[in-house]
Amino acid sequence: MPWTALVLTLFPEMFPGPLGHSLAGRARAQGLWWLETVDIRAFARDKHRSVDDTPFGGGPGMVMRPDVVALAIDGVRERPGMAALPLLYLSPRGRRLTQSRVRELAAGAGIVVLCGRFEGIDERVLEARRVEELSLGDFVLSGGEPAAICLIDAAVRLLPGVVGDPQALCEESFAGDLLEYPHYTRPQTWEGRSVPEALLSGHHERIRAWRRQRAEDLTKARRPDLWRRHLAGEARRGSDDEPA
Repeated sequence: MPWTALVLTLFPEMFPGPLGHSLAGRARAQGLWWLETVDIRAFARDKHRSVDDTPFGGGPGMVMRPDVVALAIDGVRERPGMAALPLLYLSPRGRRLTQSRVRELAAGAGIVVLCGRFEGIDERVLEARRVEELSLGDFVLSGGEPAAICLIDAAVRLLPGVVGDPQALCEESFAGDLLEYPHYTRPQTWEGRSVPEALLSGHHERIRAWRRQRAEDLTKARRPDLWRRHLAGEARRGSDDEPA
């Protein structure tokens, strides 16, 4: 069975969306991965198909009901093989999603993504079903669907056969905890700006050194947190290489 992304959502019509195009779309058409949506509203039990209610303690907005969400989760997990897949909830308060976590998810059999709406999901179902909360960053979206699309796209492009040249994945941002170096193409001079001379030299080692230096410079300037993590990783690798 191919790598599977199963999405629990109130808006299944939002999928595949961008996932139906470009790399992810072609890979899906080739059977390299599988996408399925499950409508949470189908698990509502009253005549109005209610999925939310007012929050205890007062306050604005509505909260997704734990009984309805739990039925949706349990219905999915009863399927063969689904209980072992990570159950993820995209939330601003979640742990920051990293490329290393994406690689872990892509290396597995797939994921189940729970998309929240309104003010969020009742805390009790998140605790009872051991949902892993992840965040794309310090900002708020109208719902979990756009974030789910981002997460799935990030994982799908790491699957075998999706990217034409696998080596390209080794030089991207966050590989080795560095941002990616700048890229240039024709024309060689544009609006008075020239391509760096090192890239025109044809000297592979010089090009490699230039790209590495620019990646380090960019990371230090724009992501000091990532740079500190890179240095810590380099120190660990250095200690591992020391003779016993």
